[in-house]
Amino acid sequence: MASPWCGSLSPEGILREIQINLLECKVCFEKFSTQQRPQNLSCGHVLCLECIRALSHPLLRKLECPFCRQLCSVDSTSHCQALSDLQELLLSWSPTSTAPPQRAKAGLGLAANALHLCTAFGGWGTLINPTGIAVLGSSGTIVVVHDGEKRVVVFNPQGRKLHSFGQRGRGSRKICYPVDVAVTPCGHVVVTDAGDKAVKVFTSRGNHVLTVKDPLQMPWGVDTDSCGHILVSDVQAGTLSQVKVDYTHGLTLEHLTAISDLQHPKAVACCRVTGNTAVMEHLPDDTCPPGRQQRSRLRVFTKDFHLLYQTDSFSLTLQSTVRLNMSGVAFDRDGGVIVIDSDQGMIWSLGKLPNSPVLTPLIGDLIRPVGLVSLNNALVILDSGDHTVKIYSAKSDAGPII
Repeated sequence: MASPWCGSLSPEGILREIQINLLECKVCFEKFSTQQRPQNLSCGHVLCLECIRALSHPLLRKLECPFCRQLCSVDSTSHCQALSDLQELLLSWSPTSTAPPQRAKAGLGLAANALHLCTAFGGWGTLINPTGIAVLGSSGTIVVVHDGEKRVVVFNPQGRKLHSFGQRGRGSRKICYPVDVAVTPCGHVVVTDAGDKAVKVFTSRGNHVLTVKDPLQMPWGVDTDSCGHILVSDVQAGTLSQVKVDYTHGLTLEHLTAISDLQHPKAVACCRVTGNTAVMEHLPDDTCPPGRQQRSRLRVFTKDFHLLYQTDSFSLTLQSTVRLNMSGVAFDRDGGVIVIDSDQGMIWSLGKLPNSPVLTPLIGDLIRPVGLVSLNNALVILDSGDHTVKIYSAKSDAGPII
């Protein structure tokens, strides 16, 4: 998908986008070269030769494409000559314009420049079908849940894997099917385990603290407020629960049903600035207008769980030139609302609600984003399409900025 910022990029910006999105392997993130030759799979995706060798079965000589899951034969791969030619062409070309890209933006609390990809890490093998992401305070430590043997992976801000925990399986100390993850202000890791119908709390090193089950039926999205209270959606019961925990002694102090009239609620986000809570509902087909597919509804509640604002995919689509299918939600550092559109691989800002939403595209070159966190002057995004964590900043020359 083309980036919505392409029309405003300088030649240097365009060159950088090409180098990041076309001229490096999306599994190992190495630039294509003589050793890392770009190879076409039979499904149409491109990997480097080294990754194809690493991912393929040594005897069957087949591999599952990490992007579309199609089974491909190593013998049917071919050199992607077009990318090699493009690489040679760009090496001999130098841009003449030095004007920095400028584009006004709202809602992020960032400088008024286009968002740029600063760093990406993970990739197939390190992360397998990741589903949730959280960041540990101002330290920038990143926590991801995925389908690996150990379900929780912890990275430092530069993307180096620190450790992992949460052995696959059922039981209090294990994780069966993780859906989402949150981090408390004091550093505890909270995971929704849909397979075990529980919320499980660990220390940042992976020691089990507490498991919360009854009366949860199918816990899904999770976040924590500034007091460390756990907010968890139940997609089957249609509720949002607030769980107050004594983390020192591993005890549940109170389990309240804060909201009980939700329809298939999934993503949950709590704003540390205002105390507001946002919930993304996935509506059944019979609630859609005739001839329209209204897939989701966003509700924002005050810290006392009174409805502050609501909108839906259909209403937002009427305000823009694109079809918007909301699938996730987060707050920026100023209290504005950001939503994910997994189908189109886009991130949008809605601004501060309950003001009338001002749709602003922030990022448009993702494959299938499933989670995001706003931190300082950056967005940290989990893209399940290529199993990576991507960090975007308004500063084009920034490195890892957390």
